[in-house]
Amino acid sequence: MKDIILASASGIRLKILKDFGFNVRVVPASIDEDEIKNSMLNERFTSFDISRALAEIKAKKISSKFINEHVLGADQILDFKGKIFNKPENMESAFYLMQNLSGNSHFLFSSICLSKNNAIIWMHTEKVVLKMKKFSDKFIKSYLDKVGLETIRRYGVYQIEGLGKELFEQIQGDEYSAMGMPINQLMNYYKINEK
Repeated sequence: MKDIILASASGIRLKILKDFGFNVRVVPASIDEDEIKNSMLNERFTSFDISRALAEIKAKKISSKFINEHVLGADQILDFKGKIFNKPENMESAFYLMQNLSGNSHFLFSSICLSKNNAIIWMHTEKVVLKMKKFSDKFIKSYLDKVGLETIRRYGVYQIEGLGKELFEQIQGDEYSAMGMPINQLMNYYKINEK
């Protein structure tokens, strides 16, 4: 069993790591993600760059507190037509986001960063393209009511691992990465480097 500290409070990331045989301790990195995103957007960084930076910042923040332990930072950015959408804070913003995504394609950039003794030892970013089916406003409202605000705040407007899979016409890329955890790439790292 591989020991790892997850610098994230994400329930789905924790579940995936455990399902793949990791012994996980959760120590969330409390950072002001919005401030970092806004600053990087002002400097014209891409969604790809921002997802990597946030994963790295989280990993290094927690790694500095634990000697000789592997710390995994993770982040996911939803990019629609070059604009970044954050997790909705209320039903209105969730409805607005789903209205935008309905019938369109968007990108998810999922980055994971492995740190040890405050140094980055490995990093990976996966891009997934999702094409959402076209939905009426009535369907969107009904779907969001079913999913609930608490779930939306924790996981975003859709959960690929749950009800959300039915929302999509097409998913190009790794499904675990769509959930925010490129686990196959992490497993490959461990196979090669951590014997």
